[in-house]
Amino acid sequence: MIFITAKFRIRPEDADRWPEIAGEFTRATRAEPGCLWFDWSRSVDDPTEYVLVEAFRDGDAGAAHVGSEHFRRAQRELPPHLVETPRIVSVTVPQDGWSELGEMAVPKG
Repeated sequence: MIFITAKFRIRPEDADRWPEIAGEFTRATRAEPGCLWFDWSRSVDDPTEYVLVEAFRDGDAGAAHVGSEHFRRAQRELPPHLVETPRIVSVTVPQDGWSELGEMAVPKG
């Protein structure tokens, strides 16, 4: 799976509306057959920073995402709302979903 985390710094005047601004892109990406997840979170330390955690089944799914019309539209429509170019970590990992964090295991029962 391709696992990606990206940090987006949003213009202060747009930060509260970011989920709405990125909404169409988010919905279209989540509907892609190779998308495993595409989740936004807002920083608790910086209200203008959003973190995107996304995963795609494989390289082909990632390529389909980047080649999609909604991705090209996002490339045009989202940057005017940003303070800087988003920062990203992208890695290929040999799994297809989330693993449990054993160090914080919750007892069953």
